[in-house]
Amino acid sequence: MKKIICKVEYDTETSTLVEKRTYGEFGDPKGYEESLYVTEGGKYFIYVNGGEESIYPEENIKRISAAKVDEWKASK
Repeated sequence: MKKIICKVEYDTETSTLVEKRTYGEFGDPKGYEESLYVTEGGKYFIYVNGGEESIYPEENIKRISAAKVDEWKASK
């Protein structure tokens, strides 16, 4: 997925996957995934996607500051 936010392109195909989390089982309408990526330029973002009853019913990209990355990693 590719998305431009504040004139910065975030692309899951050209960025490096840092960590992926899966909540629920495959096919669970409440299940979802969060995948942390970093761009070549050092910008972080989270790709989210889930079932129709989840907190992420549609795929999306959300940017995250480098300062918040450790907080996200600790929030398991």
